[in-house]
Amino acid sequence: MIEARHLRVLRAVAATGSFSAAARELGCTQPAVSQQMKALEGAAGTPLLIRTGRETRLTEAGRALLRHATGILAGLTAAEEEVAAIAGLRAGRVRLVSFPSGSSTLVPMALAEMRADHPGTRVSLVEAEPPGSVEMLRAGDCEIALAFRYPRVGADVEASGSGAEWDDLVLRPLLSDRLVGVVPEGHRLAGAGAVGIAELAGEPWIAGCPRCRGHLVEVCESVGFTPRIDFATDDYPAVIGLVGAGLGVAVLPELALESVRAKGATTLEVEPAVRREVVALTLPDLARVPAVAATLDRLERAARR
Repeated sequence: MIEARHLRVLRAVAATGSFSAAARELGCTQPAVSQQMKALEGAAGTPLLIRTGRETRLTEAGRALLRHATGILAGLTAAEEEVAAIAGLRAGRVRLVSFPSGSSTLVPMALAEMRADHPGTRVSLVEAEPPGSVEMLRAGDCEIALAFRYPRVGADVEASGSGAEWDDLVLRPLLSDRLVGVVPEGHRLAGAGAVGIAELAGEPWIAGCPRCRGHLVEVCESVGFTPRIDFATDDYPAVIGLVGAGLGVAVLPELALESVRAKGATTLEVEPAVRREVVALTLPDLARVPAVAATLDRLERAARR
């Protein structure tokens, strides 16, 4: 098998005209050069050099191999430099998928810090709710997925992490996101401060994404009623707008309210308290890539802030 080190020796011999001069250029011994050339000729299956006295010339096969060696070694050098740049965070790409409330709160801080610390690393963003975002990660369509999950009804947040949903992935915990009630400003419970979810049994509801909607139904049914969902939307500002217009009540994660002005609506603590687990996910092999690891660190810092 022809190896890159053999081609480097061939190039040095052709450039200098002798084994001894090639050895000096390569910083090795003349016997080492001779050994490498014998190995290369063995791999090629034909003589590559003609030695006449002190002169060393390439055969026709040697000249053909040298032409290809020049391009091969140039490409290998470029590849080595590119890989070194990626390993040193001077270059590279990270594709991030996030759910909307994460995109508007955690992601901007994390990406601003990445750009300041590693301007050569490019991070792109698209939005998708779990489990779609997690499927994109497993399919190779991104390197990091921001996702969330709810605990089983009657279990705490820590217990929710015991399932097998993400067992094949590297999980970086970010935060525990509390759910709050949202009611119109003129609602009978607007000044209550805290409310049991059973007190909202007769209300029309505005629900969020499918995962959030499913969890809302589970929580309500655990206290004895099935919510009447009049509107469903993945757009949190739309949820707030519908509540503010007096069209129903909602339960939203606090993270979703960070970047939304609750015009015409009031927030309440909800009992029983419910929190969703917000995490960053990647594949085990990707977790060792410097740009991915650095982005995960910045997301964790953003969550702490």
